[in-house]
Amino acid sequence: MAAILAVQPGSTLRCRTRRDALPEGYQYRDDGCEVAPACLKCPLERCRHEEPNGLLTVRLRARNPQIVASRRDGETVDEIADRYSLSRRTVFRVLAEA
Repeated sequence: MAAILAVQPGSTLRCRTRRDALPEGYQYRDDGCEVAPACLKCPLERCRHEEPNGLLTVRLRARNPQIVASRRDGETVDEIADRYSLSRRTVFRVLAEA
């Protein structure tokens, strides 16, 4: 059972707080990642660390519309697969998801 602290009326309870416990007292380092040298200079809408599968998701989000556009422009699946170094199955999957 936890002890209850009795405080006299009119008195103040003073406790010590660590200097680094508050966000104002902490020096944040903005190291960035592979995308940008600093988080505040990052071109991404959402941090790669917040995305499922991280940077892979960010790269696929940029690549997949290009694959769809290439197919609309008349390129064959084999040509697209060769250009992006993918298997034919991956190209078909990307096109099916679009």
